[in-house]
Order: sequence, then C-alpha cells, then structure tokens
Amino acid sequence: MNEDFLHYAWKFQKFSRRELITVSGQLLRIQKVGTHNFNAGPDFLCSQIVLNNQVWAGNVEIHVQSSHWYTHRHETDVQYDNVILHVVWEHDMEVRRSDESIIPTLALKDLIDRQILINYRKLFASKQRWINCENDLNGIDPFVMNRWLHRLFIERVEEKAALVVSRLERSQNNWEAVLFQLLCKNFGLKVNGSSFLSIADSLPYKVVRNCAHKEKEMEALLLGQASLLSEDKSDPYYLQLQEVYVFLKNKFKIEEASVIPKFFRLRPPNFPTIRLSQLAMLLVQHKNLFSEIISAKNLKDYYQIFNVAASAYWERHYNFGVTSAKSPKKLSKRFVELLLINTVIPIKYCYAKVQGLAISEELIEMAMTMRAEDNTVVKQFRTLKEFENSALSSQALLQLKNRYCDLNRCLHCEVGNHLLKR
Repeated sequence: MNEDFLHYAWKFQKFSRRELITVSGQLLRIQKVGTHNFNAGPDFLCSQIVLNNQVWAGNVEIHVQSSHWYTHRHETDVQYDNVILHVVWEHDMEVRRSDESIIPTLALKDLIDRQILINYRKLFASKQRWINCENDLNGIDPFVMNRWLHRLFIERVEEKAALVVSRLERSQNNWEAVLFQLLCKNFGLKVNGSSFLSIADSLPYKVVRNCAHKEKEMEALLLGQASLLSEDKSDPYYLQLQEVYVFLKNKFKIEEASVIPKFFRLRPPNFPTIRLSQLAMLLVQHKNLFSEIISAKNLKDYYQIFNVAASAYWERHYNFGVTSAKSPKKLSKRFVELLLINTVIPIKYCYAKVQGLAISEELIEMAMTMRAEDNTVVKQFRTLKEFENSALSSQALLQLKNRYCDLNRCLHCEVGNHLLKR
C-alpha cells in the first residue's frame, strides 16, 4: 500500500461512505474532498466535513499509517494545525496537532472495495513490462483513450510553452527574439539543439535583424557563431563568408557561441552547415516572420512560409570544399512539421493566452492534420494498440510515456483510472 493510492481513493471517494465513523466513534459525512495539493503542506486543501452534526472546514492529510504523522514531524509544523481529518490505511496510534488537540482519523482499510484493490495490485504487479498496463491497453474504450490523448496533447503544449514564457522574461517580452531562439534550437534537432540555442543566446536580436537584409551576412553570422568559419580552407565561398563574418564580429563586438555543433552520426541533410544556411534564408526571406506565423491559419500557410532552401552554394555541397551531386537543400515537409510541433504551436499558444484568446481547438485540429512522428515510443505503443497517424496522437503518447508510464503515475492517468474501475 502507498499514499498515492490513498490519495486516489480519497479524491475519487473509492470507498464505502455509508455510515462513516472515525476511529474514535464520531459520525462522519464528507461534503468536499478538497483540492489536491502537490506542493508542501497538507495533501488536500479547503476540504469540508461534518463530525457529529458539526461542520468543519480545513485540510485533510493522508498517510499509510497514523504514526507517519510523527515520522514526518507534522506535529511541529504550523501548516498542519488546521488539518480537520487524518485519512489513513491503518490506524496504529492517536495523533495530535501542535496544540495537543486530537485529530479525527478515518481508517480506509476495511472500507475500500476489494475489486479495486485487486485491480490496483494487478496494475503494479510486474516491473518487467514496458508500461504497467500493456496487457490491458488494447481493451480501453476508444472514446476514453481519445479524450485522454487530447488532454495529454494540450498538457505537452503547455510544457513546451513554459520555455517560451521563461525566454520572454529574459528578453523583455520580445516575441521575435524568442521565435528566433526557438527556431535555432529546433533547427538543431536533438543532436545540435543545445548548440544552435547557444548561437541564439550569443547574439543580441538587434544584430540578427540588422543582418537579415543580406543573405551572405545572415549566413556568415550563423555559421561564424557556430565556429564553422574558424579554420583555414581554400574554398572560395568559405573565404567569402569568413571575411564577412570577421567584419560583422568586429562591427557588433560579438563572441562565438559556447557549444560547437556536431556532424558525427548525422545524415548529410541534417549537417549543421545545411540547417544553419536554411535558417539564414528563412530569416532573410521573411522579415516579419513572427507576424506571418501568428496570422497563418492552416497548414498550407505554414508550408508556404517554410518553403525555403539553403543558399545556392549548398546545392552541390554538404560541407565546405567537398563537392556532391546537385540537389536543392529545401526544408522537407517532415522537418517543417517538426518545426510546427516544437516551435510554432507553443509560441502561438502562448501568444493567444497573453491576448486572452482560446485557440486550443485550432491547434488540436492542426496537429490532427499532420503525420505522427516516427520514433521508438510511438512504434512501441502501436504494438499494443491502434492509434491514429497524427502529430496529436504521437505527441500525446510521448507525454503519456514520459510523464505518466515511466513515473508509475497510473493513478493520475485516465487509462489507469479506467482499469481500476473495472
């Protein structure tokens, strides 16, 4: 038995409530279970109960055993002085507040339905499974699953939006600067995300705007900040960019970024040379990029905005001085969709929130029209149950695995709750 299950049982009243009696014999009626508190202090706040016809308002604390009240030193903490009910699995001793007054206690051991306990123990029976409910997931009602995936998608968007908020605070609410920072991070993908973000952090945004009027200046600025123009090479285009970068570096008194990007184990289209050139061309071709993104209403609009390619030199190169077969280095549709998921949706969500607008449904619809990402988590979920091939589904499944399954938070999960109720 653990406290997490007891929190679940109290929150959703998964016990017999007929003629409830405290361990000291008081008649108990629950009017409000209270608000689940995930921070320091009692477990449920603003609860309301009736003891022997006397109404009490305050907080509820939950433990496996009554004696844990003293194990956790609550008797010396004033935050627990207004606890009106101590809910435990097993009562093993009387507990008191700091003023020595006795706290009424409700023991749940004999009140919780046996089937719920069986389902609970079955759910957490094996630690060898990929996820706890893998044997039962396929039987979950599609309506329950889809509703939960929609909530998980918004939860994941909110997590990504937290980065936007923190970046806004650092940049005095400069939305264009934050968009540039997120684009840098996400053009680098997982391997070079931190490196590309360090490029953004090394540049005052006014320098970026200043250079966005000329392709060669913008490309030289990003490649130079990434320390990709610091060697001696005989390639003519490399030497041109190097000369431009030295001029910009001296003019704006800037220092190179701290994290050098990697080429190792990357497919050539993801080489930092290609991605930074593509980003440079995007910034040059769309001087009002933030406004365009906020104004865009559908996928067609976004695909048009991100319809850019690396500069002409890269049609025959992936790295400086090494010739390859000619091919335009355009942003692929799949890469654009990753930018939409990780950059556009979070920043639009935040901007709408600041403006007092509700666009969750618009973002959900947008995510539903994009293909799912191809990763090991999504593939493994699809061996257990059929899911729609959409970005909403794949993003929600990533949130489910990372924030619930891996942390054994089944009691906070819609699937886990559904299985316990069977």
